[in-house]
Amino acid sequence: MDFASYTPKGSDDDWIKEAEDVLVKYRGKSDAEIVKAIYARAAAGKRDGTLTNEQIDAFYARFSPMLDGAKKKRLKKLVEELKRM
Repeated sequence: MDFASYTPKGSDDDWIKEAEDVLVKYRGKSDAEIVKAIYARAAAGKRDGTLTNEQIDAFYARFSPMLDGAKKKRLKKLVEELKRM
């Protein structure tokens, strides 16, 4: 899946599936590259109205338990930033 051709359907599951696809696509890449890709797509979704705060919360709830303390804190900061957009 590439981000340019993605058409969101608007559900929480769609955004979570997209994030999982990114993780697979970026396997072996640095954490920074993965975060940058997910953040860029999420920011675009917030700007164009296809990503809601509820979807951001669902993403955080799904992925944060898999992270250590520092990464979870970083993700929480990004989530808060996205929700303010």
